[in-house]
Amino acid sequence: MNFQVILPLLFFLVVIFIAGIYAAKYVKSSESFLQEYFLGSRQLGGFVLAMTMIATYGSASSFLGGPGAAYHYGLAWVLLAMIQVVTGYFILMVLGKKFAIMARKYQAVTLTDFLKSRYNSHWVSVLSAVSIIIFLFSAMTAQWVGGARLIESVVGVSYTTSLFIFAISVMVYVIIGGFRAVAITDSIQGIIMLAGTIILVVAAIIAGGGVENIMAELKAENPDLLSPYGSDRSLTPLYISSFWILVGVGVVGLPQVSVRAMSYKNARAMHRAIIIGTIVIGIIMLGMHLAGVFARAIIPGITVPDTVMPTLALSILPPWAAGIVLAAPMAAIMSTVDSLLLLVASAIVKDLYVGYVNPRAEITKIKRVSFWTTALIGVAVFLLAIHPPELLIWLNLFSFGGLEAVFIWPIVLGLYWRKGNKYGAISSMVAGMGSYIYFHLFIPNAFGMHTVVLPVIISFFIFVIISLVTKNDSI
Repeated sequence: MNFQVILPLLFFLVVIFIAGIYAAKYVKSSESFLQEYFLGSRQLGGFVLAMTMIATYGSASSFLGGPGAAYHYGLAWVLLAMIQVVTGYFILMVLGKKFAIMARKYQAVTLTDFLKSRYNSHWVSVLSAVSIIIFLFSAMTAQWVGGARLIESVVGVSYTTSLFIFAISVMVYVIIGGFRAVAITDSIQGIIMLAGTIILVVAAIIAGGGVENIMAELKAENPDLLSPYGSDRSLTPLYISSFWILVGVGVVGLPQVSVRAMSYKNARAMHRAIIIGTIVIGIIMLGMHLAGVFARAIIPGITVPDTVMPTLALSILPPWAAGIVLAAPMAAIMSTVDSLLLLVASAIVKDLYVGYVNPRAEITKIKRVSFWTTALIGVAVFLLAIHPPELLIWLNLFSFGGLEAVFIWPIVLGLYWRKGNKYGAISSMVAGMGSYIYFHLFIPNAFGMHTVVLPVIISFFIFVIISLVTKNDSI
C-alpha cells in the first residue's frame, strides 16, 4: 500500500463529499423536490453542462476498458475511439433548444416524462422506465466493477472490500445531494479527468523515449499494431464505421446523456457547452487511448486489459503524480455511476411510483421513497458486481446499444416529425429492444457491423411505417 498514491485519491473523495453536502442544502430548500433532486432545477451553466456531459459519458470504458483495448488492438482502436469527439456536439445540436423548450412546456423531469407527454401514452412511459432499469443495471455493474478494480490495484485490499468502499463513497453524496450534487461533482471530476489524461500521455511519451521510438518498437513487434485494422486485422472499415452509430450519432438515444440537454438554463450555456465539451472530450479520448497503445511498448506482457492504465501510471510516474492520474479514472467511473444511479432511481420513483402507484403521494413520502430507492439500487448493483466479467468494456457497450435501439427514434422523431405517434413509438421501442437482444445473443456483429446497427435501422422503419398507418388517438 503506497500512501503517496492513496493521499491524492483520499483528498479527491473528501472534495466530492463536500460538494454533496453543499448540494444537499438546495434539496432541502427547493420548492419543487422532484425538479431539484432529479434535474437540478434546470440551472446548469455552460461549463458545468459540458463537464457533466463529458464526465457522465466518459466512464470506466474510456479510462480502463478503452486503454486496455488500445493496448491489444493498437492504433486502430484510437481511430475507433476518436469517433466520440462529436458526442457533445451531436447531443446538444440534434436535441438543442427544442428539446429544452418542450421539456419545460411538459414540465418533464425525466426523459420518460418527456416521452409520456409527447406521445400521450402510458405504455410509452412504462416501456421507457423498464428499458432504463434493465439496461442501466448492466451499465452500472460495469462501472462498479471498474471502480472496485481500480481501488484494488492501488490500495491492495480484496476486490470485495474495494467494491464496498466504492459503493459507499458514491451512494452517500448521490443520496443526499441529488442531481445538483452529481452536476457539481461531475465538473470537479471532468477537470481531474482532463489533467490526468494530459499528465499520463506526456509521461508515457517520455518513458517510451519519444513517439518515434515507441512506434518503431510497436512495428518491430507487430506491424498491424500501426494499421487501421488492428493487431489481428479484425477491425474492418465497415465495423469501425458502424461503431460511429454506437458511440457517435447514437449517443443521442442515451437517457443518462440526453437528460442533460433539458437541464441547462439558457441558449448561451448550451452554445458554450458545445465548444468546451468537444475540445475536452477530444483531448481525453485521444490521450487515454494513445496512452494505452504506448503502454504496449513501455510495459509489454500485460494480460488483464482493464489494468493497463493503472499499471502504466504506477510504473512511469512518481507516486504522488500517479495518485493524481489514477484519480482520473476514479472520477470518470464515479461521475458515470452517480448519473446512472440517479437515472434508475428517477425511473422507479418519478416514472413508476409517482406516475402510477401513488400519484397523490405527499412530498415527504416522495423524498423518503427517493432516498431509499437510491440506496436499494446501490445495494442491488453491489451484489451483481461481486462476480465481475473479464472485460468490462463489453458490458458497458451492451447497455449503450440497447438504450440507443430503444430511445433514439422516439426522441429524435418525436421532436422533429409531427406525424410520429404513440403507436409508432411503442412499436419502435419494442422492435429496437427485441431485435437488439436477439442479434446480440444469436447473430452478433451481423454482416461485419456492430450489433447495434441493424436494430437501429429496424426500429426507424417500424416507427415510420406504424406512425403512417395508424391514427394518433389515445390508448
